[in-house]
Amino acid sequence: MSFRMPAEWESHERCLMAWTGAEKWGKHLEAARRSYAEVANAIAAFEPLTMLVNPEDAAGARRALTSDIEIMETPFEYAWTRDSGPVVVVDEEGNRAGIDFRFNSWGEKFHPYKHTAASAEAVLAEFGIERIESPMVLEGGAITVDGQGTLITTEQCLLNANRNPEMSREDIERELCNTLGIEKVIWLPWGITGDWVTDGHVDAVCTFARPGVVLAQTCDDPTDPDYERLATNLAMLGEATDATGRKLNVIELPPMPSGKMDGHSVPTIYANIYIANGGVIVPIGESPSDEDAIAILEDAFPDREVIGVPGTLLSYAGGGPHCVTMQIPEAQHVQ
Repeated sequence: MSFRMPAEWESHERCLMAWTGAEKWGKHLEAARRSYAEVANAIAAFEPLTMLVNPEDAAGARRALTSDIEIMETPFEYAWTRDSGPVVVVDEEGNRAGIDFRFNSWGEKFHPYKHTAASAEAVLAEFGIERIESPMVLEGGAITVDGQGTLITTEQCLLNANRNPEMSREDIERELCNTLGIEKVIWLPWGITGDWVTDGHVDAVCTFARPGVVLAQTCDDPTDPDYERLATNLAMLGEATDATGRKLNVIELPPMPSGKMDGHSVPTIYANIYIANGGVIVPIGESPSDEDAIAILEDAFPDREVIGVPGTLLSYAGGGPHCVTMQIPEAQHVQ
């Protein structure tokens, strides 16, 4: 069997999320849970959603979520499902498998994490999907794919010594090819400067919108530490070709608006979107540029409804709608 990772715009069986606990939030916990519920309820209007919930939090989650959201009780420490959930791949015969990459808490930054590291296996068992274990550390937020053999990532993250120090760039590419059906890896140098937890995930700087088309985060302030990083990424994307040899069409997203949390400047990352069946969930920052970002996404996804959700609080903890979700593709993806 030859598996491939579907693009995020291909049909989903469901979305996975995890109900946030006390990690990192402190006095903001209840507000964070409202943010998670807002993202989940928005997605559930478009596709089925399963929420992983620590057993002690099940009653509160049920009250906050719409009734059609399924709750799966299972232990975990960190509610960033993109990075700890399984990466489900498909073949042309309708078979599916879940690649269970190693999760090491973003380079051993937070402890304990043993339940989070085991959550992908629990999900695959729950839904009867074959599990394929990979020896490589990889978070889902570190990659974006076009479903046709092209993957974009950042050197800052995947080549970081705190992930796979024993693997070379070639070793990493080989594992991506073997597990996800990738034929070409496009390496960008950087994530955003404030993304110290993930060491520069690609979902903070760009995402595929369709084959040959990439949405890229921009910065227009030369004094901003992200200005040169994002300009370098943008230039490299503009010169890149995909697995078919096609030059990428790069659509620029507006600069990230900044909000305030506990005296800190917090950027809202427009690139950190979740593409649902019939919808696109985008974080917004109560900024005039929100309307521009939504309009760009409506043009990029003309067959989907674009829904904005407040992004400042999720970004404060290092994420957005993409970071807190993981799609489970439908079994049939014959093209």
